[in-house]
Amino acid sequence: MTETIVFDIGGTLVRDDRYWASWADWLDVPRHTLAALVGAVTAQGRDSADALRLLRPGIDIGAEYRAREAAGRGEQLTEDDLYDDVRPALTAIRARGIRVVVAGNQTAKAGRLLRSLDIPADLVATSDEWGVAKPAPEFFAHVLTVARAAPHETVHVGDHPVNDVFPAKRAGLRTAHLRRGAWGHLWADDPEVIAAADWRIDSLTDLAELVD
Repeated sequence: MTETIVFDIGGTLVRDDRYWASWADWLDVPRHTLAALVGAVTAQGRDSADALRLLRPGIDIGAEYRAREAAGRGEQLTEDDLYDDVRPALTAIRARGIRVVVAGNQTAKAGRLLRSLDIPADLVATSDEWGVAKPAPEFFAHVLTVARAAPHETVHVGDHPVNDVFPAKRAGLRTAHLRRGAWGHLWADDPEVIAAADWRIDSLTDLAELVD
């Protein structure tokens, strides 16, 4: 019996295009250059923010983030950043009496912006607000607290194996790997991902019929 479904944010509910494009514009580098570097470091198992460090060695990312905000060029999130299946899928899941939690590695501001969109979710939280990020076990301890359900009654949905599928599985949750975006497609046929994921889906709308 599924009581709660927990959704990752970036690459699962929200496109990452604007986020990285805005960083490229701020650093005055071609957008495709930064996008390629983000893909390269992530495929190497590194923090995606290392792409910024490669472009600007010694960069203080926190200070640059604050400077962007002060200059009026800070983080943004609008309805256009949501994937098309988000609202119908989450609405259908809640209609079945399943609790919907949204939790990902984002800033506190991203959490506020996402909540302002009033998506069909019972809770929206970010790593910045919790003080711990995926794939740390403590993040998934928070997930289980807000899920209000046992691990085997909770499904975690995400596109990134290292941040989503593997740590959620270790925490005892059931998992769905979303073949979406760069990371979802990159690891779609990885044997370890196939073994760890209870479901492999191409759209969030698949979930309502798959989970029980």
